[in-house]
Amino acid sequence: PAHALVGYLHSSFANGSGYTRMADVPDSWDVIDLAFGEPTSVTSGDIRFSLCPGGGTSRSSEAESGGECPNVESVAEFKAAIKAKQAAGKKVLISIGGQNGQVQLATTAARDTFVSSVSKIIDEYGLDGLDIDFEGHSLSLNTGDTDFRNPTTPVIVNLISAVKTLKAKYGDKFVLTMAPETFFVQLGYQYYGSGPWGGQDPRAGAYLPVIHALRDDLTLLHVQDYNSGSIMGLDNQYHSMGGADFHIAMTDMLLAGFPVAGDRTKVFPGLRPDQVSIGLPASTQAGNGYTTPAEVTKALNCLTKKTDCGPYATHGTWPGLRGLMTWSINWDRFNNGEFSKNFDAYFGG
Repeated sequence: PAHALVGYLHSSFANGSGYTRMADVPDSWDVIDLAFGEPTSVTSGDIRFSLCPGGGTSRSSEAESGGECPNVESVAEFKAAIKAKQAAGKKVLISIGGQNGQVQLATTAARDTFVSSVSKIIDEYGLDGLDIDFEGHSLSLNTGDTDFRNPTTPVIVNLISAVKTLKAKYGDKFVLTMAPETFFVQLGYQYYGSGPWGGQDPRAGAYLPVIHALRDDLTLLHVQDYNSGSIMGLDNQYHSMGGADFHIAMTDMLLAGFPVAGDRTKVFPGLRPDQVSIGLPASTQAGNGYTTPAEVTKALNCLTKKTDCGPYATHGTWPGLRGLMTWSINWDRFNNGEFSKNFDAYFGG
């Protein structure tokens, strides 16, 4: 849809929010990201996905060992529920990575294993595509790799190549989304990789070459505007999470584009508004940087209508902004649907 609500579904774990069966995901959610496909080891490229371990009478041994999800559905029920969601126009993706899933495609062998193992998951569950949620130390730039337009670092080059192969295999209907942290994207306005003299964090801005190389294939970028330090915006002021201002400044950077590491000869071009969603936590329990519905609405008003803007001057008005992403569907249900209700009210869901 023109305005989409994206959410992560804790499919392989529960972490205190309670398990939600695929069939019980509310209709508000347009894109459902299965969290998470994780690698067998950091550098294997071999991605595996399985449903949350269940409890209950039929699996008493697991229940006794503390099965995390007592009401987990069977694999057959899960697959049937995915089909039903798709029949209702929803997209269901496998999300790779997350906090615990470090993925470093350091070799072409790991790249090829990534392609085959991700294909296997997509085919088995009949999914619509892939969400790249690489965090931590998955992506960093080698010393001397200073131009986001021509990356040379193997983990970057191999990831781009792997995703292009998947896109080519599945064709135009393949949905590709990414959920980088601000450190890997907007921080690139100030710092890129280890810098011209070395010594900087080599992960700074490390998603920029991936986003740039795949921009024609990219359905949605939803940067995580949470669990973030203060980030400098295009006004050269630092912006901190929790209110409308942070989302306005961070999203404006993605839409307007920006010089990387302050180099006017290396400008990251802005994305189309239909490629950009704002990533937020669904509740105070879900992550640092919770933003109240009133502040979320202000941010949307500023970016799509240029009203309610506050001190940051945006570089455009984008009524076609795609929407919102949240961590997570489970935490939103735990929080009585506050996040999804606000989205539906705003966009007339």
